[in-house]
Amino acid sequence: MKISVRNLEPTKVRLTVTVDTEEFEPYLEQSRKEIAKQVNVPGFRKGHVPGKIIDQRIGFAAVAGEAVNNAVPELYSKAMDEKKFQPMAQPEIDVQEVPQSAKDETKLKFVATVERRPDIELPELDGMEIEVAKPEVSDEDVEKRLESLRQRFGTLVGVDRPAAKGDFANIDLNAQIDGETVDSQEGVSYELGSGTMLDGLDEALEGLSAGEETTFEGTLEAGDHEGEKAQIKVKVNSVKAEELPELDDDFAKDASEFDTLDELKADMRKAAEKDAEGRQATEARDAFIEKLKEGLEIPVPKGVKADMVAEHLKGMTPDPEKATKEQKAEAEESVEKELRDQMVLDALAQKMEVQVTQLDVTNFLASIAQQYGMDPSQFINAIVNNGQLGSAVQEVGRSKGLLAGMRAVTFKSDGEVLDLSAFLGDDTQNEEDESVAAASAAAAVADELSSSDAE
Repeated sequence: MKISVRNLEPTKVRLTVTVDTEEFEPYLEQSRKEIAKQVNVPGFRKGHVPGKIIDQRIGFAAVAGEAVNNAVPELYSKAMDEKKFQPMAQPEIDVQEVPQSAKDETKLKFVATVERRPDIELPELDGMEIEVAKPEVSDEDVEKRLESLRQRFGTLVGVDRPAAKGDFANIDLNAQIDGETVDSQEGVSYELGSGTMLDGLDEALEGLSAGEETTFEGTLEAGDHEGEKAQIKVKVNSVKAEELPELDDDFAKDASEFDTLDELKADMRKAAEKDAEGRQATEARDAFIEKLKEGLEIPVPKGVKADMVAEHLKGMTPDPEKATKEQKAEAEESVEKELRDQMVLDALAQKMEVQVTQLDVTNFLASIAQQYGMDPSQFINAIVNNGQLGSAVQEVGRSKGLLAGMRAVTFKSDGEVLDLSAFLGDDTQNEEDESVAAASAAAAVADELSSSDAE
């Protein structure tokens, strides 16, 4: 097999692959065998028709066509491996020459155009030190946790006064466009100030009492008229205020296993400190990736970027075609960072000579399924059936490379060495434990770097 390469862009190549007759012949033979299983030829048992007869009866063109369909994907992968190219998208394949008969000496020739990961020269990890801010837990952090717990034990009490921010109003909504009702809802409970429904609803409700109504203009955010302006009539059926329990020892007994409020606060401080350590580990990971990218110019594949930007815009606006310059700029910046992070992690996995096992992938997919409350077996089957297994393997490789890379460097906080073994594991772990750690970390990376795919 002869491979010639033309660099079209820093991240795009065109491979011209010419296949020797001897290398293509096994694909022709396999094609003849497959066709022989499907046809009936008088004088021969099904599946035992000689290749020459298949060429005569069915036609060499049909044989060659099936052989090409089987050969090109495999030979393309071999060519990419031989040239050490890492594809980032599906290739555009153009089959240019195919032998027209069994005696035709024309060689199979095809051209593959594909966006690839650029060559990235990562810095040496030996001796690398990364400073990470020390996690701080304030009294305010503890108070916020306490207030959140307090709200869980709050009750709603009807009030005879105008609605204010923080109140819960039971409302009826009616949306009209050009005098015609396009949507209506009754008995909806809404917290004033939450901003979880229509723009303008908070302002319209504030100051209204039970039995009163008003009309305002708003943009519909769902349904057949999503994104359109409408006249929205809102009626208040009732107003309720949240009544919270007193923060005392009795509350501590009702809300926890502790007898005093001080004991509850002490436990919440411990929980806050543990969360802070988790945030510090995340900051260490981000700082590590940024350190790897430091001083590197990493070009981004244009086609991959365009597709990802389009997907991001779908999540930012109902009509991506009408996205603002600010929205487009935000999407492009986010996608470029995401792509560069992914490419650096791929290069790191290669540098660390990461090996991904079947157990790694199974644990990774099971971890994601658990995050979203899905049955692991069904989720894994869906991934396989949708052809996304390769992406899962790649994500696990990135994760294991990240873990191995972070173990190889030194993290410090205020000049003192930071122990992240609780989050990274250590080199003495057995393979199964490391796979579980990799799956957990990979799920977190997948959530942040490719959350849309995870969902």
